[in-house]
Amino acid sequence: MNNQEINSICVFAGSADSLAQSYLDGAAQLGKLLAKNHIKIIYGGGKTGLMGALADAALQAGATVIGVVPHSLFQPQLIHNQLSELRLVEDMHQRKALMSQLADAFIALPGGFGTFDELFETLTWTQIGIHRKVVGLLNINNYFTPLVELIEHARKEGFIYSNHRELFLVENDPNRLFDSMRNHRFPEDLDKWVSRSPSK
Repeated sequence: MNNQEINSICVFAGSADSLAQSYLDGAAQLGKLLAKNHIKIIYGGGKTGLMGALADAALQAGATVIGVVPHSLFQPQLIHNQLSELRLVEDMHQRKALMSQLADAFIALPGGFGTFDELFETLTWTQIGIHRKVVGLLNINNYFTPLVELIEHARKEGFIYSNHRELFLVENDPNRLFDSMRNHRFPEDLDKWVSRSPSK
């Protein structure tokens, strides 16, 4: 299955303070790259951590950046006030649904519980056929390597189908990641997980 043309990307990213500069630089590099390629960015609307570094760099480079924020997090110390557009929603469930609706693809930057939640929900939606949108992990400082090893362990133990490992791409360099995402093709037999049809 050919991947759809990518005009917008939802970026999941950590918002923690006092992160290593290399993480902030990686987020900024991605923001500049997406702006250069005229990709609309959808993200959680934050101004701190990797969220802020991504948004600041993208906006400075001329990108359209849309923040999606639940009312409970609409706080001046958290939310970026210079975005192209800010959309307020009722709760985290609506936030994730709207971000998914607005995006053609997804990139996960390093982050914590919220980033992991968003990443795995997005992968699950692909797995069960809600959408067919490619997911990329920007592996700054090899942050996601232990997670990828856990997923590989789950695959070997039979909890994840081998073709589901092809639902996401991992690269240390944002340029390689973006190129890989644009050229990605999904396996033809993804629906087998739901239909339980035997392998050919």
